[in-house]
Amino acid sequence: MGLTFDIDVPTHVSYNTFRHICRKVGLHMNKRGRETRKHIKKCACSLFAEKGFKQVTMKDICEAAQLSRGGLYGHYESTCQIFQEIIDDMTGQQENEVDLKIKQNQSAVTILNDILHKYEKEMVDSQSSLSVAIYEYFSIHDIARQKNTLYEQYLITANTWKKLMEYGIARQEFHEVDIDAVFDLIVFSYQGVRMYSKLMPINEEIPFRIARQIRKILVRSDCNDNHISSFLRE
Repeated sequence: MGLTFDIDVPTHVSYNTFRHICRKVGLHMNKRGRETRKHIKKCACSLFAEKGFKQVTMKDICEAAQLSRGGLYGHYESTCQIFQEIIDDMTGQQENEVDLKIKQNQSAVTILNDILHKYEKEMVDSQSSLSVAIYEYFSIHDIARQKNTLYEQYLITANTWKKLMEYGIARQEFHEVDIDAVFDLIVFSYQGVRMYSKLMPINEEIPFRIARQIRKILVRSDCNDNHISSFLRE
C-alpha cells in the first residue's frame, strides 16, 4: 500500500510527470494538494479562454484562484506549465473515457454520440474555447523550438478516434471508412468552429450539421439503434 505524505510538486517538472514518479516509489500527493491544483487549473482555464494565453499573468491567476503568490508558486512556476497541464488533462480525459467504454463493451454508436454531443455543446460555447490560447501558446518561439507537443496531442487524439472507429467497424456498427481521413474531418472541423466562435457568432445549427454528417459517414444505415434516433432530429 502506498504512503501519503504532505508534499509539494517540484515546479520544474509537470504534475503528470511528478505523479508518475510518485506512483513508482509508492507515494501519493495529498488530497488537498490535488484539489488545489485542480482549482488553479479551473480558474486559469477561464482566464485563458477569455484573454488568450499571452495576456494572462501569474498575478491574474493568483487573484482568480484567491491564492497568495506563494500558494500559487508552490504548485506552478509559470503560466506555460499550467497551460500545458490543462491541455494534457483534456486529451487524457477523452482517451480514458473511450477506453473505459470500449472495455465495458458499450455500443460504438453510443460512444460516438456521447463524444459528438459534447463536441456540439463545446463548439457553440465560445466563452470556454481555448482555441486562441492554444494558437498563442504553441506559436511562442521557445515552445515552437521544442518537440511539437501540439502534434503529439493530435496523435493521441487520433489514436483514440482510431480505436473507436476500429471498434465500431468490428461490431458492424460503422462503415469501413478511411479512418485517417474521417478523423481529420472531425478534428479540424471541430477546432475550426471553436476558433471561429471567438471571432464571429456561431449558432447551434452549424455544429449540429457537422455532427449529423459525421454520423452519416460512420454509422451504418442498417444499424437501427435507438441511440441514433435519440440524437438525430428529423
